Amino acid sequence: MDPLNTQHGMPESEAAAEARRLIDDWASKPVRHHPTSFRDDTEPPAFGTTPPVKQEDRRIVPAWAAGIAVASIGVGAGVTGIGCGAWLVLQGLSSVTLNGVLMVTLPFAGLAMVATAIGGAISKARAAVTKNVFEGPVTHHTEIHNNSTTRGAFFARTRNEIR
Repeated sequence: MDPLNTQHGMPESEAAAEARRLIDDWASKPVRHHPTSFRDDTEPPAFGTTPPVKQEDRRIVPAWAAGIAVASIGVGAGVTGIGCGAWLVLQGLSSVTLNGVLMVTLPFAGLAMVATAIGGAISKARAAVTKNVFEGPVTHHTEIHNNSTTRGAFFARTRNEIR
């Protein structure tokens, strides 16, 4: 059974006439044109606030997903920057020589030497010029009272009281 050549309820001449009628009916209707853009040529007011214009929100991606994407890009860029900085520091540390260390620390050592010299000069300038000389007998009196007690035989404990 061939479905293309089999008659189903309508002869071929009537089917052709019905098809022609449907096509002519469709062709007689005007074609609807859907604008793809819109331009508002009205002048905005010279002063004051401009009235709001409704703008359709046609996002493809949800806001939370866009936020996560932007945050992940930022984190990736930050980690890349930290990695580059660490690489530079480690490259610098791998090429350290004695002369390089001395050249870097020389200004700090010079500053420390100048600060020490200035501090010594200030302390000598603040020192008293007069010297006090005391004349007379000097006595020093020391008394030691020691009470020592030992208790126990094998694990002895000694207690000293000095007054």
